[in-house]
Amino acid sequence: MPREFDTPQRENWNSIIHRILKAIDNHNQEYFKTKNSWHLEKAQYLRNYVKELKEWIHRKENNE
Repeated sequence: MPREFDTPQRENWNSIIHRILKAIDNHNQEYFKTKNSWHLEKAQYLRNYVKELKEWIHRKENNE
């Protein structure tokens, strides 16, 4: 069943965003296991990317 908030601009990006969010979860889990701050840095990098991607998608939705 399609999501209610799917738009043509979001359709190609939903699965990618989902996978990136899973990667963030994985980095957080690894940090808690190892205390290696590299995982926190990468999780933050990915959060920033998703934030920018969503902002771009919203701009596309508003312009079309």
